[in-house]
Amino acid sequence: MSGKQSKTNDPYWQKLFAGCFIGYRASEKVSGKSANGTWFARVTDPDTGKYKKKKLGDYGELEPSRRFKAAKDAAEEYAKLVETGGELTPEIQTVADACRDYTAKLATPEKRKETKQRFDRYIYDQPLARVKLEKLRKRHLQEWRDWLEKQPALVSRSKRGEVKVRPRAPSTINRDMAVLRAALSKVLAYGAPGTVSAWQEPLASIRRADGKRKTYLDREQRRQLLRHMSREAEPFVRALCLLPIRPGAMANLSVGDYQAATGLLNIGKDKAGETRDIPVPDEAAKLLSEQSKDKLPAAPIFMRKDGSRWTRHTWKRPISVAVEAAGLPGDATAYTLRHSTITDLVKAGLPLLTIAQISGTSAEMIERHYGQLTNEAALNALEGLAL
Repeated sequence: MSGKQSKTNDPYWQKLFAGCFIGYRASEKVSGKSANGTWFARVTDPDTGKYKKKKLGDYGELEPSRRFKAAKDAAEEYAKLVETGGELTPEIQTVADACRDYTAKLATPEKRKETKQRFDRYIYDQPLARVKLEKLRKRHLQEWRDWLEKQPALVSRSKRGEVKVRPRAPSTINRDMAVLRAALSKVLAYGAPGTVSAWQEPLASIRRADGKRKTYLDREQRRQLLRHMSREAEPFVRALCLLPIRPGAMANLSVGDYQAATGLLNIGKDKAGETRDIPVPDEAAKLLSEQSKDKLPAAPIFMRKDGSRWTRHTWKRPISVAVEAAGLPGDATAYTLRHSTITDLVKAGLPLLTIAQISGTSAEMIERHYGQLTNEAALNALEGLAL
């Protein structure tokens, strides 16, 4: 390898492009044999103008003829990482460190709590958590994914301590992998495809994981569900039966989002993207007014006994208990209620754009083809959901 050595025991450096160098330091002979040398990357930080150096390893698992290219690719990826501000710090050395750092930097307490719980369950107690980031290889992630896919998903837990589980759904596996992939991508550049350093490949999402939702509860079944619902959760679940809003978006509604004078409810950003206003039919308006009474504008419309908002971790149990007590299909969930109300609207022959506007399902795409509909049309559609 051509280049120059600036100091004793310093690597021989070769310039790859402006601000990026690859280095190699030969190792001394061990027991009469030459050990593999060590490769380094040196990159100019665009913010400080100073060099940042990273040890890449010896690439001893590769044939000698392939080591330079592997190190060169890693050095170039490291340069991209430094340029975008995602450089590895001394405090972030292991996979667990990366997960904790990622969690701490999330924007909201809810996101931090949810992500921490996911890492607590599936990362921190696993061998993967202790792997040094500089030694992380594809096989580490593949072994972890194989373990994850075998873990059953909790359906419910009875008061007697009986636990009901089911095979882990592909969509759940995708969510568990997504947070780990996001955490690692903050501190690691993607490895060259097809190599042992391509840590990202085992974390690829399962395609078409979100299959068509088949469980449907008709109006009488939804009434039965509400009759068996706990007093604490009943208002929240009733709202899910009256308005085809995503459960998370419903839980995030604040008193100030409902304007009784205009009959409009503002839905904050959810999976659909931008905020939107939807008209509210009489039965839903009555429920919203009751739940908003004597509360400040920033307070949750649907509040738990302790004053907190509902989350998927807290609404799951009361719904599963009521589903079992009412003798309804065991896979019915909060999202089933949204699916059921949308199904009723479709069966009624309502325009797809009307359904899109009130439910937030591909609204932009549908509006691009069919144009805007009036709030009156949406209101008439929602009136049909009265229980």
